[in-house]
Formats: sequence, structure tokens, C-alpha cells
Amino acid sequence: MENTKVEYKGLGRRKTSIAKVIITPGTGNISINGKTPQEYFPNPLVIQDMEQPLVLTDNKKTFDIKVKVSGGGFNGQAGAIRLAIARALVNSSQDLKSTLKKQKMVTRDARIKERKKYGKYGARRSPQFTKR
Repeated sequence: MENTKVEYKGLGRRKTSIAKVIITPGTGNISINGKTPQEYFPNPLVIQDMEQPLVLTDNKKTFDIKVKVSGGGFNGQAGAIRLAIARALVNSSQDLKSTLKKQKMVTRDARIKERKKYGKYGARRSPQFTKR
């Protein structure tokens, strides 16, 4: 019975990105696809957005976070990671749910790209009208 390490899992989706997160009690190390957030994301604002649930619940230095993320761009991936971290924190302690829910951290953002329609140039852009 030595393998009793505690870990909490969370899954997050945003646009076309999917993030799987495992949080374990630790010192605050974050690993995204084997890299640090500074190596993985080009912009510090994206990292700040991703860490919001940890900052709101004062858990930035209490959990080690391992992330596997795929699909989409950096903003979509950061949003997926944020939702996954929030869900994992709720799994670790139900007391945090009200704090995260007030800030809309546990709500899935369902906005995705609208599909292209036939006869149009994009989802809604029509061909140019010619009078003559």
C-alpha cells in the first residue's frame, strides 16, 4: 500500500483545445507538455490567464500541476488549462467551488467557430452583389 499518492484530475475544453490536468500536493511547479509555462506560451498575459484559478484560491504554491494540452492556439489552450485546473481544484476541495463559480471559472465557454455555408465565402460573408 505504498502507492497512496494523492492526485486530482480535471479536463478542460475551449474552442478546439483539450487540456488534461493532474494536480498533486507540492511546491507550485507547472509543467505543460513537458515544458515550463514561460517556454510553452509566448505571452505572459496568457500565463496569467491560465493561472487565475490558483491565484483566486491561494493555491499557487500548494500544488504541482502537470498538463497535457492539444489542439487550437495559445489563447484556446490557456482557456482549456484554466477550466481543467479549476475543475481539479474543485475535486480536491468542494469549499473552493463557490469562490471559483463566482468568477465563472468552472463554466465551459461553448463558443466555437461557426461552419462555412455553401454559396458563401465564410460562415456568413456573401459574394459581392453586382447590379450590371
